[in-house]
Amino acid sequence: MTLAGVERQPRILLVDDDEVNLLLTGAALRERGFTVHEANGGRAALGMLADWSPDVLVLDAVMPGMDGFRTCEALRDLPGFELMPVLMLTGLDDEASIERAFDAGATDFFVKSHHWSLLAGRLRYLLRTSHVQMELLRSRAKLARAQDLARMGSFDWRLGGGLHLEPEALRVIGHGQRAPLSVQEMMRLLAPGARRVMAPLLRDVVRHSTVLDSDISIRLPDGRERIVHVEAEPEFDDQGSLCAYTGILQDVTDRRLIEDKIRHLANFDALTGLPNRRQLIWRAERAMEQARRLGHDLALLLIDLDRFKNINDTLGHGQGDELLVEISRRLRHCVQHCDQLADVTIDAAVLRSHRSLEAVGRLGGDEFVALLPEVADEVQAVEVAQRVLVAMREPVVLGGREYFVTASIGVGLYPRDGVSVVDLLRNADVAMYAAKAAGRNALQVYRPHLAGMGRERLELESALHKAIDRNELVLHYQPKVRVGSSTVVAVEALMRWRRNGVLVQPGEFIPLAEETGLIVPMSEWAIGEVARQIAVWRDVCGLELSVAVNLPSRAFARSDLVDIVRAATERHGLAPRSLELEITETGLMKNLDQVIPDLHRLTQIGVDIAIDDFGTGYSSLAYLTQLPITELKIDRSFVLDLGITTQSAAVVTAVIALARSLDLKVVAEGVETMLQRDVLLRLGCDQMQGNLFARAMAPEELVRWLQAWTPKPCCPLT
Repeated sequence: MTLAGVERQPRILLVDDDEVNLLLTGAALRERGFTVHEANGGRAALGMLADWSPDVLVLDAVMPGMDGFRTCEALRDLPGFELMPVLMLTGLDDEASIERAFDAGATDFFVKSHHWSLLAGRLRYLLRTSHVQMELLRSRAKLARAQDLARMGSFDWRLGGGLHLEPEALRVIGHGQRAPLSVQEMMRLLAPGARRVMAPLLRDVVRHSTVLDSDISIRLPDGRERIVHVEAEPEFDDQGSLCAYTGILQDVTDRRLIEDKIRHLANFDALTGLPNRRQLIWRAERAMEQARRLGHDLALLLIDLDRFKNINDTLGHGQGDELLVEISRRLRHCVQHCDQLADVTIDAAVLRSHRSLEAVGRLGGDEFVALLPEVADEVQAVEVAQRVLVAMREPVVLGGREYFVTASIGVGLYPRDGVSVVDLLRNADVAMYAAKAAGRNALQVYRPHLAGMGRERLELESALHKAIDRNELVLHYQPKVRVGSSTVVAVEALMRWRRNGVLVQPGEFIPLAEETGLIVPMSEWAIGEVARQIAVWRDVCGLELSVAVNLPSRAFARSDLVDIVRAATERHGLAPRSLELEITETGLMKNLDQVIPDLHRLTQIGVDIAIDDFGTGYSSLAYLTQLPITELKIDRSFVLDLGITTQSAAVVTAVIALARSLDLKVVAEGVETMLQRDVLLRLGCDQMQGNLFARAMAPEELVRWLQAWTPKPCCPLT
């Protein structure tokens, strides 16, 4: 077919030593739709075929020199011309000449005549036959290739007449071309265990004339064992009696290995090798059935690592995975862990004992579950949980250094704390969170009142998601005072949440906001709200105030932080120096490489940076020389004992000296008493913040306080 969809004219090479015959025959065939090329002898024809191939060759049988018979024989010896249709033209109609033509490799013969239509019809028949033959050969080649790729081959077993295997089937069992194998020889290829199974199976299949469908293990001549799938259907003679089986052999070893691997991955955690959630739930359901029937308790222990995220963030996921593997090993030793794969397709009665369901598994992340299918009482479950806590407290070596990891454990008992796996897991989870809330590194047995606490936390989280949209967030402001000159140098914005008319303190919702990620949009809101409030104080009250905003470390994960600050100040016509950003020391160090470029960009537009809670985090002096910071804030925990313990005074003295050497401002937080103020002044720190001077106030209260602290014009608006 051509590109236009029109059938291409067949190409014919016409070979004859008679110029007149060439002319007449060629003209007649062209008139009937053929493309004709001519050669005046056998050698000339072979020369043309060196770089060209027609669809059919028409040879005159009798020619001087190389006749048609010899030309045909030579043609068949050429590569690629073994199947080309060859029509022999002869004036001889004796059988010997015809037989000689076929012996030479001719496809057909035609007696010379002027019946051109008959000749054209014969040629078209040859072309159709050749096309069918080529398609058949291609199909056979594709089938052979497909069978080879699928490691499959067919066989024919004639009852009482032997076993015949096709070459592809012989390759499946590791044999080359050879004499047919007998059934007995085939049986000897089977592995001993497979032979004992296959022999009675064959007898039963033949006796009942049923389909043979089985996987067997065979031993190849090189000693390897492979799994071969045998599938065959019975054949019957004219009398309806079973006479043979025809079928296929297929090497399914790789498929079986993959299926086993998939089955394992579907039921076990890829990292730790522990049962996964699917396998654990199945085991727990079977264990509950046994506990219900036998009348005993079972326990679920939900084990969650404390502060595992810090390990991942600080050391990387690679060492985090090493930690999880080590934890899983310890848990195996604490619980009589069963590595047996509990197949979800089998009934629990097939298991040797319900105790074999006992296991510790990984639910995901840093969360594990221990299933104890039979416990005498709560005390026994608690003993196992205590063993886990003790095992966790041992140091873990990662990258050549020791680290300590603890866990929080929630314990739930069946049937007391739930009659389904879902209920029991949920209540164990509630108990685990109660253990975390109590300080971590502890266990908690589920009690009904804990569920109420969990619901309250869930409701709080749900309400916090809507707080921004409902305009429930407010900012209160606490002054920073320079005591020596009795001036206010700045104020710090502190977030509050007015929920249902009641002011919620930061300690009740900020940790939840950080955990859920809501702290980022809340901080962005705070930047915009502070800029608005500064503009109100400036335009209405004539106050020029610098305001500090607390910024969480995860805010630096947003590439538009600098744009957010710039947009907020430009929207209200403020200079960026009106804003100061406070970042905790611990939060700063979580992603220092990403934080440093953003801090430099912020300082370039005029924003000051302060380190909050200094001394409570990493306290690394190296980063102080790398960061564009302007202020250190001494944490209130060091201020609390000033004048009482010498240790606190020593720490504060060191921080003040460090700040002076680096030309940084230093502010003391949480100043509550005159004694603390006096000690700070004596140590050289005159910028302070705390309830001794002023508590955090609403904007209008701050204006009134400023008027009392330093007389200012009255400001009726906020």
